Amino acid sequence: MTTITPPAPATAADAARPARRTTRGRRWAWAPYLLIAPAVGILLVALAYPVGWQFLTSFKEFGLAQQFGAEAEFTGIDNYIKIVTTSETWLVVVRSVAFCLVNAFLTVAVGTGLALLMNAVPKAVRLILQICLLLAWAMPVVAVMTVWNWLFDWNHGTVNWLAIQLGAEQYWHHNWLESPLSFYAVATVIIVWMSVPFVAFSVYAGLTQVSGEVLEAAQLDGANWWQRFTRVIMPLVRPVLMIVLLLQIIWDLRVFTQIRMLQDRGSFPNQTDLLGTYIYREGVGANQFGMAAAMSVFVLIITVIAAWPYVRSLIKQEAI
Repeated sequence: MTTITPPAPATAADAARPARRTTRGRRWAWAPYLLIAPAVGILLVALAYPVGWQFLTSFKEFGLAQQFGAEAEFTGIDNYIKIVTTSETWLVVVRSVAFCLVNAFLTVAVGTGLALLMNAVPKAVRLILQICLLLAWAMPVVAVMTVWNWLFDWNHGTVNWLAIQLGAEQYWHHNWLESPLSFYAVATVIIVWMSVPFVAFSVYAGLTQVSGEVLEAAQLDGANWWQRFTRVIMPLVRPVLMIVLLLQIIWDLRVFTQIRMLQDRGSFPNQTDLLGTYIYREGVGANQFGMAAAMSVFVLIITVIAAWPYVRSLIKQEAI
């Protein structure tokens, strides 16, 4: 008969080892939160006053007199009621949302195309292309707008001169910024030109993580270039595309400098205002800082709504 030998009793050291590991794990569980605490603290301190001031001012009648020390009258939600009941406000909102969506998707499309180009060309050509993109990205906004304003100048602009040389005599002294449609076309060209480098470099970084073995296997299985792009490359770089698209929507929704400087060159602000310039005109132009603050809070709400689908997808991915 075979006898079964009972397991040897655990020693005191063996019994203490799991408890020691559990204690150590609990001790380091707070390490990530401690590491990000300084950055979160600085962010809260930097944003607490301006955001708090905007929120409180949005419930007050804050005009020119209050700039010289007069007490601001508390008006409750009157400023918000004016916002939602004014047709001009909704016109600016619709115009801004449409403008930012067109610019964001166009920027991501052009940037993705340049990223694919950088991934396909030889090293020397890729280096030249990357340097050109970096130079375009590094230029200050005011310097960029000075050059573009000169290019589209109605009197001595290069664009008009080229159009005339090609036989389009109707563009002699043509003001591109007078009509809202051509104004937004010029603004789109400028904003996409300035934003494409960020998208191109981000997507190119994602493309470098796509395994060549996976693409080679797909090619051996008979997939053509379009199938490899849509069914292999795009799913792998989709997280990068999602985050750059979200950032572009947020940035293009809050665009101000480019629109303001184009308006100063000969357009009608009431026909070409977006949210940023509309808030500026209400606050600095009309001294209605309470209304401008309420509109700023309204834009913040729109931004949160636009970003929420992506944040929710991140939460779902973390829960899996």
